[in-house]
Amino acid sequence: MTEPALQATGLAKAYTLGRRRLEILKGVDLTVERGAFVALRGASGAGKSTLLHLLGGLDRPDAGEIVVGPHRLSSLGRSELTRFRNRHVGFIFQSYHLLPELDALENVMLPAQMARLPLATARERAIGLLRRVGLAERLDHLPPELSGGEQQRVAIARCLVNQPELILADEPTGNLDSRTGVAVLDLLLELRQEQGCTLVIATHDGSVASRAERTVEMRDGHLVSAVA
Repeated sequence: MTEPALQATGLAKAYTLGRRRLEILKGVDLTVERGAFVALRGASGAGKSTLLHLLGGLDRPDAGEIVVGPHRLSSLGRSELTRFRNRHVGFIFQSYHLLPELDALENVMLPAQMARLPLATARERAIGLLRRVGLAERLDHLPPELSGGEQQRVAIARCLVNQPELILADEPTGNLDSRTGVAVLDLLLELRQEQGCTLVIATHDGSVASRAERTVEMRDGHLVSAVA
């Protein structure tokens, strides 16, 4: 058998807010097979975003282990973790997180430049992806000049520019109307099929979850079910 795309064991995470200690994750175990599409569901505050951040190395758990492919995240130092995120993981956020002073092409090129790809290669990949997401005529537009759906497509192109093995998407259709949301999900699934990557999406949207090969439910920091 091939190794899983990711494996999380016994994940715990808590934050201190004033005098309160908020336990967000309470012993979460999760295995995702390579090339799978998993939907992560649960109410706001259930721990979905926190789990995605831990799986992608944006934050560290208080307890537990995360292995992504051959990479054991607890063994990576800060600079190694930054390099791991840049080269192996693609993030798509609900609020896009595009840099407002950079145009669409520059936003998509940025991760490739951070990975020290040759400028010509970074530019070629970015233009190809922006064409692929239907934004060939928007290369020089700044984020405020783009609609929400267009900004999300820029974010998808940026996510894919370094050809990541794992894509983590946090409510990627949450700020979009239903028609644009369907188009964005169609695009993600098509690109996932073409590039052979693994996709984990946190979502409140039942129509998004219904298209996943597996749905994982979270409640109060626990993984309460994993339905194929």
